[in-house]
Amino acid sequence: MKRNKAAFFLILSVLMLFGTGIPFVIYAAINGWNGFAFSLMPAIIFSIIMLVFGIGVQDKLAPGHFMNEAVQELVGMSMRRLSVPVVLTEENGRIFWYNDKFKGQFLQGRRKNTTFQELLCMNVNTLMDGHDMMLEHQGRKYRVHSETIRMNDSKKVYAVQFVEITDQVRLQNELRESRPCVMLMVIDGYDDVMQYAKESEKAQVSAEVEVLLENFMAGTKGVVRKIDNDQFYAVMETRYLYSAMNKRFPILDEARKICVAGRIRITFSIGVGIGGTSLEESEKIARQSLDMALGRGGDQAAVKMENGFNFYGGESKGVEKRSKAMIRSMALALQEMIENSEHIYVMGHRFGDLDAIGAACGMAGAIALMGKPASVVVRRQSCLAGNLIDRIKSCDNLLRFIEPEQAVMQANEKSLLIVVDTHNKDILESFELYQKVHNVVVIDHHRKNVNYIENAALFHHEPYASSASEMVTELIQYFRLEKDIPAAYADALLAGITLDTKNFVMRTGVRTFEAAAYLRRIGADTIQVKSLFSDTISMYQMRSQIVAHAEIFKNNAISAVKLQNSSCRLLAAQAADELLSIQGVEASFVLYLDGNGVSISARSLGKVNVQLIMEALGGGGHQTMAAAQLPSATLQDTKERLLQVLETYEADRYRN
Repeated sequence: MKRNKAAFFLILSVLMLFGTGIPFVIYAAINGWNGFAFSLMPAIIFSIIMLVFGIGVQDKLAPGHFMNEAVQELVGMSMRRLSVPVVLTEENGRIFWYNDKFKGQFLQGRRKNTTFQELLCMNVNTLMDGHDMMLEHQGRKYRVHSETIRMNDSKKVYAVQFVEITDQVRLQNELRESRPCVMLMVIDGYDDVMQYAKESEKAQVSAEVEVLLENFMAGTKGVVRKIDNDQFYAVMETRYLYSAMNKRFPILDEARKICVAGRIRITFSIGVGIGGTSLEESEKIARQSLDMALGRGGDQAAVKMENGFNFYGGESKGVEKRSKAMIRSMALALQEMIENSEHIYVMGHRFGDLDAIGAACGMAGAIALMGKPASVVVRRQSCLAGNLIDRIKSCDNLLRFIEPEQAVMQANEKSLLIVVDTHNKDILESFELYQKVHNVVVIDHHRKNVNYIENAALFHHEPYASSASEMVTELIQYFRLEKDIPAAYADALLAGITLDTKNFVMRTGVRTFEAAAYLRRIGADTIQVKSLFSDTISMYQMRSQIVAHAEIFKNNAISAVKLQNSSCRLLAAQAADELLSIQGVEASFVLYLDGNGVSISARSLGKVNVQLIMEALGGGGHQTMAAAQLPSATLQDTKERLLQVLETYEADRYRN
């Protein structure tokens, strides 16, 4: 570049020399050197003019100048002819340049001064450098990429590029929807339902079930195979599964129309495996989903999605299992684990009630008869069964009640933790103790929750049982004990059963009365059990106040009062039970302040599944007894959310 400039100025100098100097020399030679001085001044002026003109011409003739103009023209032409839409817009959304592709795809029939926001319903300021966004416009899908350009006056200009991905998205959706999913279907309690059926009735039910499955699979281009009398295996494309999910699995409702001997209706439990990288993985997911559906009482479909399980159905009551072979094997395995442990800790859920504490005391009492040290882990300050703990302490000094912090300090690798009346890690009395102890046993009757204890060495889960106390009573009958547990522990177990069955009214089966008969036989006193439910006059008055403030909404009693009492949790549960005695009430909900939030205690007579309602609010529980906690919420907001959930639930019931 420097050589080019030097050459240019050399040429310019030669031109100036020949154009001014030589003519003046000739003029001086002809007219004499006296006239040279007079003619020198015009020559100098002419040379200056030539020099200035030469510099300007040099700038214009520079290769960079021609190159810049050529590049600018080439870039402008290329951007106008790009195969993807490109637009330049200011910060306020004003479009000041666009190429031909953008005009053809986005500005058809639109006025030229349309802003970016008006045209695409997107604020230009939301575009971020290096972060692509998705846009759908007139049936086409685009990936939007933007770059921010800062001008000399500090203003921002956005260069936005639109890459159409309509075909790509369509192919991705087609690939996702055409992937096979696995569905495992089981008839709930098939052996018990068919136990007394005639062969002709069994054949008729089998034929009706197969016709039902064929109708369900019709139009899905899938296959279904019978692998046992009560088990079926189906494979279909994901698109047809989504259709069944949108219809909330109508096969569940159709199955209930099939009767055995005109009396017993059958139900299905369905586990769906979707999203697996292979059929083998999808089948594994389907089995997990089926276990979840069965653990929640059956008569429902469980679909495991990326963000957790989705449940459909679950309206019917669980069918009681009458076989005790599994209970016996579970009891022998549990006793072996107890004998191989140094210390056993028995723990329930937070705010332990008579069922949780009663089951824990009954189990600890049986362990003490084996000669093994056992402790019931309970936070006495927040416990709802203080009367029961006082009674056990007055009758037997061998059993220890310890605080969770003390149990965490004492536990070691050879300790055993038995969790009763819950399988949810989030509501354990001490999550720290659960993390520290490696050997964990779970005994629970609540319908299976997503956040269950998955690392339990023994997981004894019976959603058909009335209470955890009933399950513990069944287990200890098969323990190899030299004598029966003391009467005080029998009272504790009977109190737990009485609480959860509402005096043997709700969720009672044959096994419930068998367990109660066994406890009565070994010394349980119904009068002592009744005394554990007694209240003070002040608590009775507050409970009456809760009932008095109840409102009726579509056969649901809802009460929301500002209780300022340490026993508000117990009062809410008792008031919810009492509201069920009102004529026409199928479910009750008591809302009360709990710390910085609001808690709900829900009860039902069985027709309404309060577990599904509480799960919609972040809680859970059983079909007839559930609860939810809403942190940082007010009573009014919680009530409005509950009413919305009830509206949706009632609409689903009416549709089904």
